Amino acid sequence: MLNPQRSLSELPKMSAANQVERAVMEEEFNWLLKEEVHSVLKQLQDILKEASRRFSMPTTGLDGQVKQENFILGSTTVDQVKGVLTLQGEALTQADINLKVSKSSQVLHFQFRDDKQWKLQQIQDARNHVNQALQLLSSRDESYHFKTGAEVNKLMDAVMLQLTRARNRLTTPATMTLPELATSGLMKMFSPPMPGDVMVNFYINLSKLCLAVYQLHVLQPNTTKNFKPAGSSVLHNPGSTFELNNNRFEVSHVHKVECVVPWLNDTLVFFTISLQLCQQLKDKISVFSSLWNYRPF
Repeated sequence: MLNPQRSLSELPKMSAANQVERAVMEEEFNWLLKEEVHSVLKQLQDILKEASRRFSMPTTGLDGQVKQENFILGSTTVDQVKGVLTLQGEALTQADINLKVSKSSQVLHFQFRDDKQWKLQQIQDARNHVNQALQLLSSRDESYHFKTGAEVNKLMDAVMLQLTRARNRLTTPATMTLPELATSGLMKMFSPPMPGDVMVNFYINLSKLCLAVYQLHVLQPNTTKNFKPAGSSVLHNPGSTFELNNNRFEVSHVHKVECVVPWLNDTLVFFTISLQLCQQLKDKISVFSSLWNYRPF
């Protein structure tokens, strides 16, 4: 049985011990807010500047002009489509494509018109999100004093949102319907013009630049009794159908070829590291907020 007198006499000591512990924790927390938070912000800025630089690698000695890179399209299973793509930052400046038509084995050759470039919206959007994250980080320079953990968390959440959006733009290509593909500005990019029974689409998937080529045939009126147009998709399958200008079409063949863009892989790695740094800082803040319920972190 506990001695009531002894327990009472120990209360001041326990309280003093708690006060010492709290003082130590407060000192650690103030150091975190003053020193470590800014150290992490500096790391994040350095990493994201590298990511931003990857989107527009300048050519040495040419007044910062973005470097042109050539990529050979390839697939282990498809030899019907071959080609070379020229990428300059976010723009496809040239596409040189050979398509072997399935029925006749005839080879069709297409390339971009000299006056045309195709902007890859996914790369443009990802770069914009990285730059927005950098703006958020630079708004809190080393002289800025964070007063609460909640303030740090709010900044980290805003940065993580931009980085997640940037990553998602590269990992999640936009879906399109077949009529949207058929009427896309991309179809007007080529010389000679694409025939009416061929459609193409370019998109980014992770660190790969992908080309999808669709061969079509017109459905006869007597075969369209149970016609059901295909919905929106990144890649449509053979047998998908759609209607355009009072004609009904079916996809007869689909060819997908791709090439790896190394600097896109770099940016995805930078996004992962940056998101981890943000989360680790939030986790450290949460340690203090769980110990000090009376102070708003």
